[in-house]
Amino acid sequence: MTQLPTSIEEQAAPSLFDRTIENLRTAWRDIAAFSREAVGATPRPHLPREDADRLRLQMQACLEGRGGEVSARARAAELGRTYLGLDSTGRRNFLHVLARDFDVDRATVDRAVDVFHQAGDPASRGDAERALRSALEPGRMRLLTQFNGLPEGIKFLVDMRAQLLEWSRGDPLLSALEADLKSLLKNWFDVGFLELRRITWDSPASLLEKLIAYEAVHAIRGWQDLKDRLDSDRRCFAFFHPRMPDEPLIFVEVALVTGMSGNVQTLLDEAAPVQDPQTADTAIFYSISNAQKGLAGISFGNFLIKRVVDSLAAEFPNLKNFATLSPIPGFRRWLDAELDRESGGEGVLTASERNRIAELFADPDNVVPEPCDGLQALLDRPGWHRDDAALKVLKPILLRLGATYLVDVKSGNRARDPVAHFHLSNGARMERLNWLADTSDNGLRQSAGMMINYRYKLTHIEANHEAYTGDGKISTSSQVRAHLKSTG
Repeated sequence: MTQLPTSIEEQAAPSLFDRTIENLRTAWRDIAAFSREAVGATPRPHLPREDADRLRLQMQACLEGRGGEVSARARAAELGRTYLGLDSTGRRNFLHVLARDFDVDRATVDRAVDVFHQAGDPASRGDAERALRSALEPGRMRLLTQFNGLPEGIKFLVDMRAQLLEWSRGDPLLSALEADLKSLLKNWFDVGFLELRRITWDSPASLLEKLIAYEAVHAIRGWQDLKDRLDSDRRCFAFFHPRMPDEPLIFVEVALVTGMSGNVQTLLDEAAPVQDPQTADTAIFYSISNAQKGLAGISFGNFLIKRVVDSLAAEFPNLKNFATLSPIPGFRRWLDAELDRESGGEGVLTASERNRIAELFADPDNVVPEPCDGLQALLDRPGWHRDDAALKVLKPILLRLGATYLVDVKSGNRARDPVAHFHLSNGARMERLNWLADTSDNGLRQSAGMMINYRYKLTHIEANHEAYTGDGKISTSSQVRAHLKSTG
């Protein structure tokens, strides 16, 4: 294997992005050489007005499609190289030209509508409907579609949408362009086109490097950590698109263990012995990461889990349980808002719970070095999770509040917590809340260290899915329901 960097800092995500840009420029250089439509000098990086005017002509030439397929590819490649050569300001200007000057022609639409209304026979109505559909398609959609025919063209569009998602907030023009591009990508990334592949330590180093860069749940601390996550008692699966064969779209990391795992630090302990996967009875999905920001809102994670469950069940017949060890990312935000909203937190804490917290800090023998004003301040204090006196008081309180947040706090008919909504939509059951399951800085900050197991019981997945998506009914275990009834 090629010598790899020894730390994550040596190969941060920006280097991947820089290499992607350079690969695209190289891939498109020879294609663009066939273009006879390049207008004037190469635009300056910030794309000032006079350069934008020439760019507009270049875009129009792409849409006119003169000279056949080879010429069309060459013009699209030249236009793509122009975009890649711009700085952030120039790219935003490029996208504004595309959004503003190649939108739907309203006058053409009005004429098509008039013809449609006047059509009297079925043949005329059919012609009028097709003409109206064509008029309603903005020119920018046809132009964006041309990139699909270029090497790495879909990756180019995915990255373009990632930038649009950032820049389109509060900008109606770019919001409309982003919606058009999302529509294209949604069709191109239909789950039927995706390939499930297992990633191993023998996979190409460039792909392993991307796993480190894209991991979004539990940061991979280096190459040894990654190797441990790909050991014989672990599995990593990803979806790939045939036009992006070297870029994972979404990937899941799985631990093959005995019993339900309830602590992520234990699960990721580099010193833990490797288990014989044939003796495992449980598959724990402990990290699911979307790898492409430009595919946000295009969901295929639910299909990934179901495909991986099928694959693991076929490989390991002894597996009886399929479950996650999941974060609760919205818990502290919700709890802090509730405590801030009502004086003393009367709306979220019981009188008994408030008294127990007050008694904790009135006791001169407690180990907290300074007075603490309530639950919120205590959870913000570094090291609270190592204070035995505080933990004895806080454990039942936080477990009750965690269950309340997960089960009862909703946005409309869906769970407010995004991870909960994802797994419940897929047919999982809330199985077990785990106390101090993630004591990393991030785990303490987002969920007071708690995590939850969502269980995928194969015979119940469809019924759970229908109950949740149809009526908002959340399937919970008796353990989770017991926390709801606790008074702390």
